[in-house]
Amino acid sequence: MTATFESQRAALADVVAIPVTPFAEDGSVDQDAHRALLRRLLDGGIGTLTPNGNTGEFYALAPEERQLVTEVTIDEAGERAAILVGVGHDVPTAVAAARHARQLGAAMVMVHQPVHPYVSQGGWVDYHRAIAEAVPELGVVPYIRNAQLSGVRLAELADLCPNVIGVKYAVPDAAKFAGFARDAGLDRFVWVAGLAEPYAPSYFSAGASGFTSGLVNVAPAVSLNMIEALRSGDYPGAMKVWEQIRRFEELRAANGSADNVTVVKEALASLGLCRRDVRPPSKVLPEGERDEVAAIAARWSI
Repeated sequence: MTATFESQRAALADVVAIPVTPFAEDGSVDQDAHRALLRRLLDGGIGTLTPNGNTGEFYALAPEERQLVTEVTIDEAGERAAILVGVGHDVPTAVAAARHARQLGAAMVMVHQPVHPYVSQGGWVDYHRAIAEAVPELGVVPYIRNAQLSGVRLAELADLCPNVIGVKYAVPDAAKFAGFARDAGLDRFVWVAGLAEPYAPSYFSAGASGFTSGLVNVAPAVSLNMIEALRSGDYPGAMKVWEQIRRFEELRAANGSADNVTVVKEALASLGLCRRDVRPPSKVLPEGERDEVAAIAARWSI
C-alpha cells in the first residue's frame, strides 16, 4: 500500500512554527529554556514544530547540538504536535539527520536548500532524491529559496519520491510562486509560505495553505489569528494582522535579514523567556535598538 501522508499534509497546512534555540550563559543549548518555550508554543495552540530551522540557528549549531534540539523537541511535544525536522549540509549528514529523526518518531523532515556555490537543477533533484529515498516512511519537504529552480524539477523529484509531499517556498515573489506551484502541480503538494506572515496573504491567494513563522515564538495568538483569517478567506482580517506585525517583521528583514533571529530573541528576552544571545554570524541588537522591539512585544496579546 502506498502511504498517503494525510496527517503530515494536514500538519503542513497550518502555522509551521520555527522555534528558537536558546543558549545558556556558557554558550551551550539551554535545554530548560528550550523546553519552556516549546511548552509555551504547544499551550498556545501550535500543532507543527520545526526543530533545526533557520530561526533555530541551524547553521550555527554543531552536529551533536542539532541532534539534541531534535531530541528535546520530540520529547517535549509528545503527541501534541507534528514534528518537521530540519536537515541539510552534505548528503551523508542530511541522511544521517533524517534517519535520526525517523528513529525518534518524527513524521517529516524539511530539507534546507543545498549550500553550494554551484547548484544545477538536475543536481538539486539528485540531492533531495538521496535524502527522500533514505527515509521513505517520512514526509519530505524541500525548502526552496532558489529563484532559478523550475516547478517541473519539483514534479520530477516527486515522480521519483512520492514521500515529497510539501514545499516550503521562500522566494520573495508571489507571481513566481504562483507559476512555480502550477508548473509543479498545485494540488499535488502542500504549499507552505516560507517567508512567514508578511508574505502569507499574497501566497495564500496563489495557492498556499500554510506558512512558517518565527514570530510565533513571541506571540502564538497573533500567528493563529492570521491563519484563521486566511482559511476563511477574510483577507481584510488577515491584513489587519499584517499591519500589526509589520514593523516587527521589517526589523527582522532589514539589511538582508541580518537581525532575523536576533529580533525574535530580543523580544523573548524582553518578556523574560530566554537570553538574547545569538551565535555568529548573527549578533545581538545594540542597546539603543532594543526598546523598540520590547515595546512591540509588550503590545501584543500573548
